[in-house]
Amino acid sequence: MSNSGSFARQEDDSFANQPAMYVGKLEPLEVLPAIQVQDVSFRWYKGETVLESCSLEVPQGEFWMLLGTNGSGKSTLLKLLAKLLQPQTGSIHISPHIGFVFQNPDHQLVMPTVGADVAFGLVAEKLTYAQVRRRVEEALNAVNLLPLLRRPIYALSGGQKQRVAIAGAIATRCEVLLLDEPTALLDPDSQLELVAQVQRLVKDRGLTALWVTHRLDELDYCDGAFLLEQGKVVDRGDPHRLKQRLMQTPVS
Repeated sequence: MSNSGSFARQEDDSFANQPAMYVGKLEPLEVLPAIQVQDVSFRWYKGETVLESCSLEVPQGEFWMLLGTNGSGKSTLLKLLAKLLQPQTGSIHISPHIGFVFQNPDHQLVMPTVGADVAFGLVAEKLTYAQVRRRVEEALNAVNLLPLLRRPIYALSGGQKQRVAIAGAIATRCEVLLLDEPTALLDPDSQLELVAQVQRLVKDRGLTALWVTHRLDELDYCDGAFLLEQGKVVDRGDPHRLKQRLMQTPVS
């Protein structure tokens, strides 16, 4: 006689005797900042202190700006975030997937044509030709430069070069975009066109961006801003409030 029925009843009884599980409302998971800098200090070897106990946080999926006078430590902080420099003290937490855009795109673009330069950053990923082409076209389309795929780099305007640099970062699937005064060498129309482009990319692609600037009109495009003075963040928050503050004390 089979005892499979008895075995099944034992299993049912065993399950029934287990303590009841409480199913309650789940607490939302804490979302960590995309960029977190805590008490960071940096000084050049045998030189002056550039950053001292500097702290800031940039929320995920937002576009923030970093303002300050020349020599306040803006570019140095960005290089620390990109791991081009190492802090003496403090800690930095940031996504490993970082895209960096230099002030002068000629220091960054190394290939002869637009498409080749965007593809250059994908070499280490060992993708197929079809995958590379798809990534390049997607990235150039995101910055409205797909028609210039075969255009020589030397034939581009300054604003177009900066957009190629941004496309190169997008093609690598970066999560955080760091931009070091990308409009410094551009004419006024190109400046606002580029900052509006980055604002759209952040919203459309879920990127996080930190943009270094001293141009107050660019604050109209960001979610928040930091003011850096003598190596420390002295104010942060609403960009329109900071803009009003700085209009009374112009940033050079």
